Amino acid sequence: MADGNYKHHLNKKALNDSNYGKCMYCESKVTHIDFGDVEHIKPKAAGLFPELEFAWENLGFACAVCNTTKSNKYFNEAPFVNPYEEDPAEHLYVFGALLFTKNGSERGEITIKEIGLNRSGLIEQRAAKIRAIATAVDACHRIKSPHLRKAALDALMDEGGPDKEFSAVVAAQLRASGVDADDPAVAA
Repeated sequence: MADGNYKHHLNKKALNDSNYGKCMYCESKVTHIDFGDVEHIKPKAAGLFPELEFAWENLGFACAVCNTTKSNKYFNEAPFVNPYEEDPAEHLYVFGALLFTKNGSERGEITIKEIGLNRSGLIEQRAAKIRAIATAVDACHRIKSPHLRKAALDALMDEGGPDKEFSAVVAAQLRASGVDADDPAVAA
């Protein structure tokens, strides 16, 4: 950790880069509108985990809204889903613009509710992304040339990549639209 300071610009840059400039919780692109926050997964304040203040594995990159909403909350019996150490899909799934818990996951429920992952602003942004993807999928299927169709579908698949905003929502929409990496038109 540079300078022994979690706020050091090199540390923040490394966290930002590791998450492609997206919030670790809501998947919004952060740095195009804000500097982003260094998030303590287990809170350093309130006497909870002061020994983890400078522990690299306890740091993440978050938007100001998620970081502020999460604040110093921590639940030993059901900690927040940590996307750096586990696959969020084990606890959460996307249906339309909303996140839901998978298989009754208490950790997923706490993560959604306590961080506000279904807040209205996120739902609106996710819905707009879904509409854009659905429109693009429809346009791809109207392309007559197999080569051009494949190129367009490949570009759409890229929108579900980990570096893209709301990639979980986009990937779910692509699957729901019948477009996935196993699609012969994409895989060919």
